[in-house]
Amino acid sequence: MQIEIGFSPCPNDTFIFDALVNKRIDTEGLDFLPMLEDVETLNQWALQGRLPLTKISYGVLPLVVDHYDLLDAGGALGKGVGPLLIAKTRFPPEAIENLRVAIPGKNTSAHMLFSLAFPHSRNKEFMIFSGIEDAVLTGKADCGVIIHENRFTYMQKGLVKLVDLGKFWEQKTGCPIPLGGIVIRKDFTAGLKEQVTRLIKKSLEFSFSRYPELTGFVKDHAREMEESVMRQHIDLYVNQFSFSLGEDGRRAVNTFLNVYAQVNPGPDVKGIVPAG
Repeated sequence: MQIEIGFSPCPNDTFIFDALVNKRIDTEGLDFLPMLEDVETLNQWALQGRLPLTKISYGVLPLVVDHYDLLDAGGALGKGVGPLLIAKTRFPPEAIENLRVAIPGKNTSAHMLFSLAFPHSRNKEFMIFSGIEDAVLTGKADCGVIIHENRFTYMQKGLVKLVDLGKFWEQKTGCPIPLGGIVIRKDFTAGLKEQVTRLIKKSLEFSFSRYPELTGFVKDHAREMEESVMRQHIDLYVNQFSFSLGEDGRRAVNTFLNVYAQVNPGPDVKGIVPAG
């Protein structure tokens, strides 16, 4: 059986899924066909139900629960891993809601965390995450919400941090930050969901058994990134929650969904239990 799987080319995702899609482990009769795209594209595809198995931002989870289940493994949660609001110069907190803000996608965790901190922001522009630093540097935006490897490079470009949005979340909720999760189509059997979850964990165990070595699969998809930054990326975003959400992870996800409902009034989605 062949299963298409969507994930980003970022080192944390390629590190997790390398052994799975390249059959460095026994995949128990399943073939996984990788579809690598930026997270906002994956979010849009999930809204369309395009892929049977895919990485998404937790910000889009409430919108896809009718046709996807959340898996217990393969995602990104943690403390000290949240998005940062950056600018070329410092602004007082009260001025931020009137500034032009570049955000990495409407249905992203980054947008939800920004909205939690600045619910009355008036001038948002949504764009691919890799273009946000340049938007701020060229004046197309007054400030921007950065994620992924940009967390490690913004200071080198003369940019300054205005707010750690992840820290804001942690102080407000006491929970780790849900960034991205893996979802699987609801019409798959419970047994298949359990098998996929088990294989993701085996893939991750395989990668860690050889770490800090980085395979060509990881490096080839992060060509503009120094290896030290790739490892920083992996060290920050791949942790115990990637193996299993556990009680703390499930509490964080459900807290996220409750906060999402407050920030985006509409149907209330609560109590999602991971599959597998």
